[in-house]
Amino acid sequence: MRQPAEEAPVLVRLPPHLVVLFPGADRLVALPARSVAEMVDGLDALWPGMRERICDETPAIRRHINVFVDGRRARLSTPLAPGADVFVITAISGG
Repeated sequence: MRQPAEEAPVLVRLPPHLVVLFPGADRLVALPARSVAEMVDGLDALWPGMRERICDETPAIRRHINVFVDGRRARLSTPLAPGADVFVITAISGG
């Protein structure tokens, strides 16, 4: 039986406000993931507690966090193609 070729990882760009909370975390991370949920799991495996900063308890992406995949807003269920560009952005709110 032929083994599937290893797929290209997704490239995750994290905001500086999130990275500073996790010593040793990088702003650009390459991870194998087939969905945004798997990406969050991968980030949490590297830096425990990252999931709680990105997701709430329902689970869903937190209200003031936005995730974009190849320029489109994403949810945890959004699939990721090999080599996808993922941006995690903290929303700015105020009045």
